[in-house]
Amino acid sequence: MNREFGSAVILAGGKSRRMGFDKQFLQIKNHYLLCHHGEQLAKLFEQIIVVTNTPELYRDTPFVVVSDELRNKGPLGGIHIGLKTANSRQVFFLACDMPNIDLDYIRFMQQCLQGGTATACITRFGDWIEPFNAFYARDLVADIEDYLRRGHHSLFQFLKDRDTHYVSESEARRYSPDWQMFLNLNTRDDFETWRNGGLDLGFNPPRVAESR
Repeated sequence: MNREFGSAVILAGGKSRRMGFDKQFLQIKNHYLLCHHGEQLAKLFEQIIVVTNTPELYRDTPFVVVSDELRNKGPLGGIHIGLKTANSRQVFFLACDMPNIDLDYIRFMQQCLQGGTATACITRFGDWIEPFNAFYARDLVADIEDYLRRGHHSLFQFLKDRDTHYVSESEARRYSPDWQMFLNLNTRDDFETWRNGGLDLGFNPPRVAESR
């Protein structure tokens, strides 16, 4: 196991209200999209972790399957249990509704973190940050627990007080000029357009706004 970058986490939580059904069931060519994610990430990572509140769906997969320990805490709850489960210090995180994985960009983020002290590597988009397709360090577990137990939930505010490496939008666009590696499939129309090869879905606003 690569003790620096050996683990990746796929977050399969969320309410999926706009999709109308659980995004864990998104399929392409009779294959669950989440399982496709796992196969792609296994090219770079030795340990693939799925965070889900329906672990029975993944009994026959090679993934390490866990559920939130701190319930109803939003994305930080999933990040928390993913980090607690991971074997490596730096852990890659992806949401299950993000269909476009760029392995070269993941390698670039690893290079940004290699040998440094940063406890997260996050990409900026204007006044927003992209919380997934990102790295978080296992060192953050105790800080996340304290932050959540004090009643806070904002991922951006949490990162403000941490040693976070931010990748600029211009750097990220060298790998994804159309920003498709941060695409979220929020509706059935989004999914059908993506599955049929259409790329012009417009910009999906990232999930975390940067307050200035």
